[in-house]
Amino acid sequence: MPVIHAKDEKTTFRAGIVVSRFNHEVTLRLLDGALTRLKELGISEESTHVVWVPGAVEIPLIAQKLAESAKFDAVICLGAVIRGETGHYDHVCNQVSYGCQRVALQYDVPVIFGVLTTDDEFQAMARSGGEHSHKGTESVDAAMEMVALRRKLDEIL
Repeated sequence: MPVIHAKDEKTTFRAGIVVSRFNHEVTLRLLDGALTRLKELGISEESTHVVWVPGAVEIPLIAQKLAESAKFDAVICLGAVIRGETGHYDHVCNQVSYGCQRVALQYDVPVIFGVLTTDDEFQAMARSGGEHSHKGTESVDAAMEMVALRRKLDEIL
């Protein structure tokens, strides 16, 4: 069997982006990075649909609605869950990650988990365009790669 290489699929890429308003300063940075990356790749604004939700727990439901519409090649989920002093953090992280994975498997569409799960706001800022990385841009790159890989697999399977 040949090795599968994901190639750039920018010509026909349609993205649905779900963004949490909670921790807005961080999530806005994630969205800005994602939109900037899409523009760098030549993806038109008309090919991208952004939906805001109240918090991270609400991300999977809207990701599911976007996935079941069959209008998007990938759904990119952006959010920031920052650890507090209670166990709420663990529950939220588990619900969101499980929900996003379930949507991907149920609807056979790449659902990219661009939700930061950090111990504090400093870490969240560092991973949303700060000194460590930019999860928004990385999420777009992951979506592009997964769409290209799926298309290649569809050709050979």
